[in-house]
Amino acid sequence: MNTENTDEMPRLGGWQQTWRLGAAAAAGVPVWLSAGVLLADGQASETGSWFATGDPLVALGCLTLLLWRRRFPLAVATTVAIASTASMLATGAALLALTSISTRRRPVEIGAVVLAYVVASSLAVGLYPVEDGDGTTWLQRAVLPALTAGIAVALGTAIGARRAEVRSLRERAESAEREQAARAAQACALERNRIAREMHDVLAHRISLVAMQAGVLDHRSNLTPEESSTLLRGIADGSQQALEELRDVLGVLRADPDRPETPQPSLDRIPELVDDARTSGLGATLTSTVSETPPDPLGRTCYRIVQEGLTNAAKHSPGAVVSVTLEGAAGGELHVTVRNSRAGARTVPPPSSGFGLPGLGERVALADGTLDHGPAADGGYVLTAWLPWPHQPRER
Repeated sequence: MNTENTDEMPRLGGWQQTWRLGAAAAAGVPVWLSAGVLLADGQASETGSWFATGDPLVALGCLTLLLWRRRFPLAVATTVAIASTASMLATGAALLALTSISTRRRPVEIGAVVLAYVVASSLAVGLYPVEDGDGTTWLQRAVLPALTAGIAVALGTAIGARRAEVRSLRERAESAEREQAARAAQACALERNRIAREMHDVLAHRISLVAMQAGVLDHRSNLTPEESSTLLRGIADGSQQALEELRDVLGVLRADPDRPETPQPSLDRIPELVDDARTSGLGATLTSTVSETPPDPLGRTCYRIVQEGLTNAAKHSPGAVVSVTLEGAAGGELHVTVRNSRAGARTVPPPSSGFGLPGLGERVALADGTLDHGPAADGGYVLTAWLPWPHQPRER
C-alpha cells in the first residue's frame, strides 16, 4: 500500500462538512434502533436510561469531534473508535473517522484505528447484551465489525488515491503552464535580440556612411561644387535607403502572414556595399574568387560580415583604404576578410553601440563558423571569418 504523504487534503465547504456528518449520524440510527429492539428483556430496564440519553449524547460528542478530523486525524479517529463502545448511535461517526484516516494511506495508523474500532464493537456487548446464540464467541462477534471496518478502509483508500491523482494532475498542469510561460518568454527574448541585431545591421552601415559624408562637408572647405553635389546626393540616397531598410525590418513585425517576405540580402549584393562605401569616401575594393551561389543563410551571413567591416572602417578610419576578399567553394569553407589601412585620427569620437562585433560573433557562431578580428601589423584593422560551405544536393 502506498505510504506517501497525503496530509494535504482539500478544504471542505460548509455544505460538504454538513452532509458528511449528517450521513454519519444517519448511518448510526439503524444500529441504535436495532440494539434497542434486540435488548434482552432482563437488561432493558437497566440500560433503558443510558440508551435513551447517554448513547445519543456520546454520539453527538463524537460527531462534534469529527470537525477536527483533518487537523488531528489519528487522535480524533482513535478517540471516536474507542467512544463508540459506549454508544451504538456513534457507529456511523466511527466509520466516518475510519474512512477519513484511510485517505492518508498510512498502514500503521489505519491498523491502529481498525483494531480500536473492532475491540470497541466487541466490548459494546457488555453494555448492550443483546440476545444471541449460546455458543457465540468473541471472535465471532468481531467478524461483523471487521467487515464494516474493511469496507470503510477500502472506501477511504480509494478516495485518498483519487485525491493524490487529482493533485498530481493539477501539479502537472501548473508545471506545464510554467514551462509554457518560460518558453514564451525565452522566445520573446530571442525575437527581440534578433530584431535588434537586424536593425543594427541595417541602420549602422547606412547611418555611418551618411555621418562620414556629412563630416567631410563640414571639415573641408576646398571642395568643388561637383564634389559637394556628389556628397549631398550620397547623403540623401543613404538616408533614403536607411529609411527603406528600416521600414522593411519594421514591416516584418506587423506583416500579414499571407504576405510574401522581403528578400534578404545575400552574397550577390556585396558589390553594392563596396560601391556605396567607395562613394562615401572610402577606398574600398572587392576581390572575389567565389564562382558558385552559396545557400541563402550562408550568403546572408557573409553579407552582414562585410557590412559590419565597412561600417567600422567608415566610423573609425574615415578615408582609409579597405579591401574586401571572398574566397571559397562548396564542400569547403567560405573565407571572408575585410582589411582597412590606418587613417588619420578623428577629431570627434564616433558614436558606438558596442553591439556590432558581439552580435556578428553570435551570427557567425550560429552558422558554425569562426570569427576573428584585431589590429593589423600596419596599424590598420582586420576582420576575418571562416564559414563552412557544405555541398548542396543536386536537383534531378
